[in-house]
Amino acid sequence: MSPREPYLEIIRGDATPEETAALLAALLARASAHAPREAPPATSGNWRYAGRGIRPALRHGPGAWRSAFLPGTR
Repeated sequence: MSPREPYLEIIRGDATPEETAALLAALLARASAHAPREAPPATSGNWRYAGRGIRPALRHGPGAWRSAFLPGTR
Protein backbone atom coordinates (compact mmCIF):
# COMPACT_ATOMS: atom_id res chain seq x y z
CA MET A 1 0.00 0.00 0.00
CA SER A 2 1.47 3.34 -1.03
CA PRO A 3 1.44 6.33 1.32
CA ARG A 4 -1.40 8.78 0.67
CA GLU A 5 -0.82 12.38 -0.29
CA PRO A 6 -1.71 14.82 2.47
CA TYR A 7 -5.19 16.29 2.14
CA LEU A 8 -4.05 19.62 3.51
CA GLU A 9 -0.54 21.02 3.21
CA ILE A 10 0.76 24.17 4.87
CA ILE A 11 3.43 25.64 2.61
CA ARG A 12 4.51 28.68 4.64
CA GLY A 13 5.24 29.04 8.31
CA ASP A 14 5.25 26.47 11.08
CA ALA A 15 1.69 25.74 12.18
CA THR A 16 1.04 23.98 15.46
CA PRO A 17 -1.34 21.01 15.55
CA GLU A 18 -3.94 23.26 17.24
CA GLU A 19 -3.72 25.84 14.43
CA THR A 20 -4.01 23.11 11.81
CA ALA A 21 -7.07 21.68 13.59
CA ALA A 22 -8.67 25.14 13.78
CA LEU A 23 -8.07 25.70 10.06
CA LEU A 24 -9.55 22.33 9.18
CA ALA A 25 -12.59 22.94 11.42
CA ALA A 26 -13.20 26.31 9.74
CA LEU A 27 -12.96 24.78 6.27
CA LEU A 28 -15.33 21.94 7.18
CA ALA A 29 -17.85 24.34 8.73
CA ARG A 30 -17.85 26.50 5.62
CA ALA A 31 -18.23 23.48 3.33
CA SER A 32 -21.14 22.07 5.33
CA ALA A 33 -22.90 25.45 5.36
CA HIS A 34 -23.05 25.46 1.56
CA ALA A 35 -23.96 21.79 1.16
CA PRO A 36 -27.43 21.16 -0.30
CA ARG A 37 -29.90 19.96 2.30
CA GLU A 38 -32.61 17.41 1.75
CA ALA A 39 -36.12 18.81 1.62
CA PRO A 40 -38.50 17.39 4.23
CA PRO A 41 -41.17 15.08 2.81
CA ALA A 42 -44.36 16.88 1.88
CA THR A 43 -47.35 15.90 4.00
CA SER A 44 -50.91 17.01 3.62
CA GLY A 45 -51.65 16.94 7.35
CA ASN A 46 -55.05 16.41 8.93
CA TRP A 47 -56.69 19.46 7.41
CA ARG A 48 -57.86 17.33 4.47
CA TYR A 49 -59.68 14.87 6.71
CA ALA A 50 -63.32 15.98 6.67
CA GLY A 51 -64.22 14.28 9.95
CA ARG A 52 -61.46 15.82 12.04
CA GLY A 53 -63.81 18.05 14.03
CA ILE A 54 -66.80 15.74 14.22
CA ARG A 55 -67.36 14.04 17.55
CA PRO A 56 -68.49 10.38 17.51
CA ALA A 57 -72.04 9.59 18.56
CA LEU A 58 -72.67 9.21 22.29
CA ARG A 59 -73.88 5.93 23.69
CA HIS A 60 -77.22 5.74 25.44
CA GLY A 61 -78.24 3.59 28.35
CA PRO A 62 -76.61 2.24 31.48
CA GLY A 63 -72.91 3.05 31.71
CA ALA A 64 -73.09 5.68 28.98
CA TRP A 65 -71.35 8.20 31.23
CA ARG A 66 -68.21 6.04 31.09
CA SER A 67 -67.92 6.33 27.33
CA ALA A 68 -68.60 10.06 27.46
CA PHE A 69 -65.77 10.84 29.88
CA LEU A 70 -63.38 7.93 29.51
CA PRO A 71 -62.40 7.46 25.86
CA GLY A 72 -61.76 3.90 24.79
CA THR A 73 -64.17 2.30 27.29
CA ARG A 74 -66.89 1.43 24.82
